[in-house]
Amino acid sequence: MKTSQNQKIQIVFPKGITLYIKREDLLHPIISGNKFRKLKYNLEEAKRLGFKKLLTFGGAFSNHIVALSGAGAAFGFETIGVIRGEELIDKIHENPSLQFAQQNGMQLYFIDRTSYREKASKNFIVNMQNLFGNFYLVPEGGTNDLAIKGCEEILTEEDIAQFNYICCAMGTGGTISGIINSSSETQEIIGFSSLKGDFLSDVIRNFVQKKNWNVNCDYHFGGYGKVSDELISFLNFFYKQTKIPLDPVYTGKMMFGIFDLIEKGYFPPNSKILAIHTGGLQGVAGMNDMLQKKNKETIHYNG
Repeated sequence: MKTSQNQKIQIVFPKGITLYIKREDLLHPIISGNKFRKLKYNLEEAKRLGFKKLLTFGGAFSNHIVALSGAGAAFGFETIGVIRGEELIDKIHENPSLQFAQQNGMQLYFIDRTSYREKASKNFIVNMQNLFGNFYLVPEGGTNDLAIKGCEEILTEEDIAQFNYICCAMGTGGTISGIINSSSETQEIIGFSSLKGDFLSDVIRNFVQKKNWNVNCDYHFGGYGKVSDELISFLNFFYKQTKIPLDPVYTGKMMFGIFDLIEKGYFPPNSKILAIHTGGLQGVAGMNDMLQKKNKETIHYNG
């Protein structure tokens, strides 16, 4: 595992504001970013308890599904991915994420969306045990107490001392919960939700005691997996300026939001901002496939 580094964004912002990005995406070629953090202690626990199989849940382009499949291949676990959308069963070859997970040895099990909503119920889990035998259950997105323990290791002592604001993209609320727990009370932690609605605030309150955080729901671009021409153009602009690739589902929306908030004067003069790059770059290929079919501008991360 590599150590993530804070990289300064070499763009001049108004009022002396400086922006850095923590390159968690470089931790591991497959199990990158927050997925590495979330799985670290879960894998240790699964091994300690003697489990040979890991089972989890995810959608068509899930970073978590890809990461868990890679973790299984690397550390000797069988992996099972319960995938939302039974219509995908004949389209694995069209989906880079699912194809990659399968190549890592993950067994994919497709269910309809109604059944998927019951995935946390006791009956559903028992049915999965009847189908696949004994397994260690990793929740969708990987968020549980052990995942948050791992995410508490994202911020270093230097980060806590140096930065006024910590920004993080949000999907299930686990990563930001760990960051809040390890942050200083004098820092403001801003979560940028990729989902519609503010229900993630309730999730976070289950894991944290501090009050130094807020959830921004203004930059979801229509919801999970949704993008706009403006967002894609921003991703290409940001890469051209910095050579840092962002994913279109999470970190790209966060960074767009940070730039917009700077422009609108949200951050006081001389603010030092740290944005967390949580990985997820495997999703770019699938997004580009979708954009090409719609004759839209695609994400260009080469040259």
